[in-house]
Amino acid sequence: MASSNHQDTCIIGINDQQVHPLAFSIVWSPLPPITWLLPFIGHMGITTSQGIACDFQGPYNVGDRGRMAFGRATRALQIDITSLPGGAEQWDRSVIRANAEYRTRMHNICCDNCHSHVAYALNDMEFKAFGIQRWDMVKLCFLVFLKGRFLSLGGFLAQFAPFGVFVLIVLLVKLL
Repeated sequence: MASSNHQDTCIIGINDQQVHPLAFSIVWSPLPPITWLLPFIGHMGITTSQGIACDFQGPYNVGDRGRMAFGRATRALQIDITSLPGGAEQWDRSVIRANAEYRTRMHNICCDNCHSHVAYALNDMEFKAFGIQRWDMVKLCFLVFLKGRFLSLGGFLAQFAPFGVFVLIVLLVKLL
């Protein structure tokens, strides 16, 4: 269930001495079994200035305590916010607004999903990067697939090993 005070879990402000390694990031995790067949499709969230992952987890439900719906993030694309007017405070305000908005929405796997939640936050802050001025789920999907870094070897394997096994089975069946 959602916390009663959502603002407490997405803290505004940042301690310059101890920046979380996933602060200001778009985070991604595999979405079994879809990722097994289409490895560029997965679950997405956005982190606060404190590195707390926030993700649209289902109808009227946004996780904002760092626990993503499908497990730990396996990929991340850290965003440089130096050109963002309002900096960390603006980033956090927009994440909080996206969380509040998506707590009022029904989840639709194809049209209004976790990627849309992240796009909402980035559009709310009017963030421009990677040649993108208006964010949407397709742009985010391919941006993280092409530019996001893996957080571990296990994350790489979770994304690509099932697909590799699937391709091997198809090839073996064709050859036999």
